[in-house]
Amino acid sequence: MPNKKKNNSQSNSFAIIVILIIAAFIVTTCSRKIAGVKEKHPAKKSSHRKNRKLPAAIPLLQEDFESGSKTNYNSDDITLSSGSWEFKDAVTGALEEDHKVGTQALRIRNNGIASMNFDIPAKSTVTVTLKYALYGDDDKGDWELWASVNRGQSYFRVGNAVSVTDTGLHSAAFTVNATGSIRFDIRKTDKTKSRLNFDALRVTAGGKLVSTAPAPAGKSVGGDDDNLLLGNPSNATASLVMVNNYLMDKGYYKLSYNRDKCTPNWVCWHVCARDLGNMSRANDFRPDADLPESWYQVTQSSYIGSGFDRGHNCPSGDRTATRDANEATFLMTNMIPQAPYHNQHLWKNLEDYTRELVRDGNEVYVIMGSYGSGGVGRNGLAKKIDDDNINVPDHIWKVLVILPDGNNDLQRISKNTRIIAVNTPNKNDVNTHWTAYLTSIEEIEKVTKYKLLNNVPEAVRQELVKKVDAGE
Repeated sequence: MPNKKKNNSQSNSFAIIVILIIAAFIVTTCSRKIAGVKEKHPAKKSSHRKNRKLPAAIPLLQEDFESGSKTNYNSDDITLSSGSWEFKDAVTGALEEDHKVGTQALRIRNNGIASMNFDIPAKSTVTVTLKYALYGDDDKGDWELWASVNRGQSYFRVGNAVSVTDTGLHSAAFTVNATGSIRFDIRKTDKTKSRLNFDALRVTAGGKLVSTAPAPAGKSVGGDDDNLLLGNPSNATASLVMVNNYLMDKGYYKLSYNRDKCTPNWVCWHVCARDLGNMSRANDFRPDADLPESWYQVTQSSYIGSGFDRGHNCPSGDRTATRDANEATFLMTNMIPQAPYHNQHLWKNLEDYTRELVRDGNEVYVIMGSYGSGGVGRNGLAKKIDDDNINVPDHIWKVLVILPDGNNDLQRISKNTRIIAVNTPNKNDVNTHWTAYLTSIEEIEKVTKYKLLNNVPEAVRQELVKKVDAGE
């Protein structure tokens, strides 16, 4: 019996071993097949990974006009979440009539402007988006986006003007090319009394560039009332290589500055009823901090004892609507050495007459310039003053283009448009009546080598440059 139990035990052990071997073989074979299937048919990625959106690009600038408060329309700086802005005829609006995304929006009236006082970096193309609507139940209005790539020295329009016809918030998008830095203005450009709301301003990198680059030199891209609407007389540019034909935009006038003469070659501005108010004369003559640092700075005392007045090109009296506007005319880049009697009588009379035209229902585009060396002031003949740093011109000229107040100014200029052109000696014994010095634009162009009114259609321009006004 004992031997039989032993044999049975051995048989059972052998059977177990065989079973284990067979099981191991089956498991190994199946594993290899499964592995082979996995190699041939990798598992599909889950749909939620495939459809997951990439994070949105961080804006270069984001302004919702929620922080900061400005409730009067006077020109002033305001600190918003994005930085310092200048509001002219603009406020932050939080009324029920303000159409907005959050609790506040930008509101602009008249020909107001909201301007960035800072730059943002831009490597190539940037896209600007913002929302806009009419305020309350106001009538239609127009606005434009402007940009500067030289720290606010000069601006160009981006894209086309936008017309606003209802109170619903709409979105506008613009693309513009910039290398280095850029800043923007939002400008209301129509002549109605309507007010416009703006909100949700974004500037992001990238975008498909459309035709929004600055116009070639000499071709203004401005709209009605732009100070350089009628053209750039000398093709001035805001390039540092143009040291004696350096374009500067002072907001309330534009000019070509001459580094070597330390005076403007010419100054252009527009005058209408909105520019004339009750603001007193600021009288704060001062250097222009926007000139390149390496250039000689004319100061408020540079003319003292010279026998010549600090003669305005764009006059203080043409900018009396706001304190900022009036103060802008006292920058020394707006001055020339002017014979006192010439400045205080002859020139004053012409300036007063210009404002009379405006009060009678007209708007006036003005171009003023000077040329030559050698004026006769209180102390006699002088070619230079301020230790020979500042040139004294021997002639001072001005051109007025007079239109009834209205819209589409360039289109309204015709061969019948009234033109007043004068060219006067810079002397202390001049005739006080400006009508004694009436001339034509053509004659001024001969001595200055400029091309005036070069944005006016050439056929019309050819008629206008020959005209000599009859006087008052």
